[in-house]
Amino acid sequence: MPTPREIRTRIRTVKNIQKITQAMKLVAAARLNKAQQRVLAARPYAEMMQQVMQRLSSAVEDVEHPLLEVREERNSAVVIITSDRGLCGSYNTNVIRKAMEMLRERDPASVRLVLIGRKAISFFRRQPYPIEARLSINANDVSFADVEPVVGAVRHLFEQREVDSVYVVYSRFVNPMNQVPTILPLLPLKPPEAASGSGEQAFAEDIIFEPSAEQLLARLLPRYVDTQVYRTLVEAVASEHGARMSNMSAATQNAGDMIDRLTLTLNRARQAAITKEIAEIVGGAEALK
Repeated sequence: MPTPREIRTRIRTVKNIQKITQAMKLVAAARLNKAQQRVLAARPYAEMMQQVMQRLSSAVEDVEHPLLEVREERNSAVVIITSDRGLCGSYNTNVIRKAMEMLRERDPASVRLVLIGRKAISFFRRQPYPIEARLSINANDVSFADVEPVVGAVRHLFEQREVDSVYVVYSRFVNPMNQVPTILPLLPLKPPEAASGSGEQAFAEDIIFEPSAEQLLARLLPRYVDTQVYRTLVEAVASEHGARMSNMSAATQNAGDMIDRLTLTLNRARQAAITKEIAEIVGGAEALK
């Protein structure tokens, strides 16, 4: 049984850890608030952008664009978004597990990885899959410019026919307690008929293009890709902060429970020592009689 001095040392150590986890929880909560605002601002824009592109795609037939080209899927690029730092529970593990579920079915030579976050880089550098690009993100202040290197890399691979499809693996934010690892097919951009599985047009109204449909799609399709990648990035950042806040809250509570148990153990040890001393005094007094 540990001595009272050892127990007091452990209590002081756990209290220091509790202060750290409590501070990290408060910091993550403040950052989560900003990240949630970005998610709420990005979702309506991304969804409306998707609806607009579906309407435009349903209205054009003979327009060709590299991002609309559907080819037999032989090679793929996979964008994997994790965090740069740990202490966020199973957040990174779940994203990497989701990515590996998809990658295990593929030949490593047919996959190109674009890794965002040090945790993904640390894991996949020990895997046989070739890495096309490694990027870090500033989780404290995500901007639209942060997606440009990612979009540039995957668009170059797709337009040069080095890959036939592009996927994004990220954690979709639901609430601070729930983050869902998700695989998003990014390229090629399929028309709504292929997405819905029916041959009917999703929108029957006629659309008049001004300027031409080719010029319009040439501007909107890259913007659409940027928007989707940005949305996945802000969702991933919000999920990271939510997971860290939840896990630091649980760690703080567990530290409090451990302090209570150690305090009870210390009281029992002190009581045992007092009882032993009383017994020795009584025994000595009896021996003198």
